[in-house]
Formats: sequence, C-alpha cells, structure tokens
Amino acid sequence: AALQCPKDSGRAVLGVGNLCAVALALALAPFPVLSNARLFLENLIKYGILVDPIQVVSLFLKDPYSWPSLCLVILSNVFVLAALHIEKHLAAGSLSEHSGSVLHSLNLLTVLCFPALVVLTVSSATPVGALFALLTYTIVFLKLFSFRDVNRWCRERRAKDESARLGELGTSPAPAKHNAASGQKTANGDVAEKSVSYPANLNYKDLYYFLLAPTLCYELNFPRSPRIRKRFLLRRLVEMLFFTQLIVGLIQQWMVPTIQNSMKPFRDMDYSRIIERLLKLAVPNHFIWLIFFYWLFHSSMNAVAEVLRFGDREFYRDWWNSESVTYFWQNWNIPVHKWCLRHFYVPMIRSGCRRWMARTAVFLLSAFFHEYLVSVPLRMFRLWAFMGMMAQLPLAWFVGKFLQGNYGNAAVWISLIIGQPIAVLMSVGSMPDPCFIQRWLSIPGGLLGVPGSLCYAGVSCGAKKQHRILTSG
Repeated sequence: AALQCPKDSGRAVLGVGNLCAVALALALAPFPVLSNARLFLENLIKYGILVDPIQVVSLFLKDPYSWPSLCLVILSNVFVLAALHIEKHLAAGSLSEHSGSVLHSLNLLTVLCFPALVVLTVSSATPVGALFALLTYTIVFLKLFSFRDVNRWCRERRAKDESARLGELGTSPAPAKHNAASGQKTANGDVAEKSVSYPANLNYKDLYYFLLAPTLCYELNFPRSPRIRKRFLLRRLVEMLFFTQLIVGLIQQWMVPTIQNSMKPFRDMDYSRIIERLLKLAVPNHFIWLIFFYWLFHSSMNAVAEVLRFGDREFYRDWWNSESVTYFWQNWNIPVHKWCLRHFYVPMIRSGCRRWMARTAVFLLSAFFHEYLVSVPLRMFRLWAFMGMMAQLPLAWFVGKFLQGNYGNAAVWISLIIGQPIAVLMSVGSMPDPCFIQRWLSIPGGLLGVPGSLCYAGVSCGAKKQHRILTSG
C-alpha cells in the first residue's frame, strides 16, 4: 500500500500539499468557515457535547426482537452455496454450459433483487442496517461473478488442452493443471506459493476463504504471507477501534447539526443559506471521508489480510497525487478497480467495443451500485448518487483536457471536498417525509418545526440538549 512505502517520499505526499492549499483557501474564504479549529470550537459552544455511543445501536436495530439485516446477511450463504454447486455440476459435466450460465445469471440477479425487496417491504429494517446488508450482498455479487468467470476460463483451458492432446499422435502428456497462478502473477498482483488445480478448488474451504479475503478477484491460488504478525495486527485493530469511535463522534457532533440546520433553507429555497450550509458541511464531511478511507483500506483490510495470511496488500495507490479524475478512480479503490478491469472493461474491449464505450459502461455500473446502496436503504429514489457518478465523465474530460499538474490535482480535491456534501444535502433535502431524518438519526420530533406527534408520541429526556441544534441555527 502506498502509505507503507517509504520510497519517493517527496512524490508520495505531493497531493497532500495540494489538499492543504485547497483547505486553506476554503478556510480563508469570506464565509463562516474561517478555520477548522474555529469551526469545531464554535460547534461545541453552540450545541454542547452531542456524542452518544449508545445511540449508534438504534441505527442498526429498530426493534430488539427483529433483526432483518442480520438475517439477510446470514441468508446470503444460500446464494454462495448455490454458486458452488452449479460449478461442481459444470466441472463434472452433468450440466451444460448454457444451462450453467442461465443458473448463474439467475443466482446473481437474485443476489441483488432479494435483499432490496426485503428492505423495501420490511418496516423494521433501519437505513444503516439495510445499508450494511446491501453492501454485503453487493460484495457477494462481485465475488460470485468473479468466481463464475474464473472457473469458466479454467474449463475452457481444460477443453483446449484436451483437444490439443487428442490431436497429437503417439504421445500421452500428463494432464495440465488449470490454475490461475502457476509461476506467474495473479490478478491480485503477487505470485502464489502453492498450486491448486481445477476442479480441486471447488470446495467450501476455498470458496469461503475467498469470500473473507480482502479482494474481489477470484484465484485458484492466492498469495500467502508466511505468518501472522501479532504486533502489526494489534496496531491495525487498535486503529479500527479508535477511528470507528472518532467517525461516529464526528458524525454526531459535527455532521448531524449541520444537516439538520440545512432543512429549512432547502424548504424555503434560500440559495445563499444553502451555499453557506454546503461550505459548512464540506470540511467535516471531508475529514470523515479521509478517516473512513484510512479505516477501511489501511486498517480494516490489512487486519483481515493479516488474520487470513493474505499476501496481496495493494488496496490503494497514491490517489492523493491524482492529476486527473481518471487517475483518482483507478487508484483509490484497487480491489474494485481490478474487478472492473478484469471482469468488465477487458471483456468489453475483447468483444469489439471501443475504449470510450467500455469506460462509460464501467461508470454506469459504478453509478448503478452507488444508487443501489443509497436509494434502497433510504427508500427514496431520486437518482442523486447515480447522477453524481455519471457527472464524473464530463468532469474527467474537462480536467484531462484543460488542467494539468497541480491544477488538475487541485481540481480533483475540490471535486471531492465540494461534490460529496452536495450529494448529501440534495439527498436529504429531497426527502418526502420531513420526519425521516429525525427517525433515522434518533433525534426527537419537533426540532425542525415539525410537530412531535407526527414523529414520536413523546420526547426523550435528551430533547433539551438536542433543541440547541435548532435554536443555535
């Protein structure tokens, strides 16, 4: 991972310097965001301490006796086992390629549709719990898609080798081993230590190792580290715990009041106040996004990889040095980038599609999953996430054509700092139910000028503290 490599340290932090310049420009702009420290202190003075770790539980569970999201996650094993047994029948020859392809397609389609239908119909599913379940199913979908493709490639290679052997007279070569990593680099970037041949890979242990591994690209043989480094693992676990609490605290203390105070300007269409709230939200949103990136791609993925002795640790590259939008999307999330390249972009190019068409298709796929993970948990279909992703195409063209070097890098940072809060405010502002955000964030009714009886029958004992969110505006 880029943060673990000391070489070329000057180049490695160039993008961070540009981030500081952009953040300083925002801090000195003639708006309420004068400085990050001032903003945080102002928040504490206005609202007091709003951090409540216990409140987080209510984001996952509405009814302590109903756990729909957890049940959904457990049920995902049904689709995993279905994919494994389809592959076993295909390897044994008891199922035709066409029938297997149809069954795989139906299984993958159900992986996406089934949890969405459950979330939309079961009222006890909370947005955060539903997001966790849908994210799990999305990962399962991508992994099973890769699992299907790689095993199909192995069967095609086996059929080709058998045809070659039949065409040779007077020779009896040993059966070829059909694996994805015999003496060469795998799609995950390293050389496997030992070889597993097809179809010996079709077993529960192999498949569930892949499902737990921090990669989306299936291999018959994954690179493995020699041992578990206990100190390294302990550091990653401590980071995970610390940054989880920090993210939750920043959201409760910094993000929620700003979002709450943005409701009235949206209802009144007060554009100057909307812009002011947008800039006020940009700084905490970006801090949380950066912390979340480190928590996910550096701490969490490295912890999982260490436990599984998974050898490929390239989860991200130096995206902070991006001088183009394209470079950013190719380097900030390496597991997804490798999957898109291997199972979507390259097959389209080989089928005769032009590169711009394949790139557009990749962004369309990404936009679909962004919308899927936002609209379904919120039960609100406004296509803001979809349009935000598709807007990356003209932005990438503009930055690539007119901005170079540091200017391009600054443009990427600005798009990240400003673009995300725009999507957040547009999504929240277009919610048809004015009480929804209150129920979601466990905030008592009546704080936004909405009668409390519309949201809850009563007001909790924390209402006086939360009332400062409105009165401090």
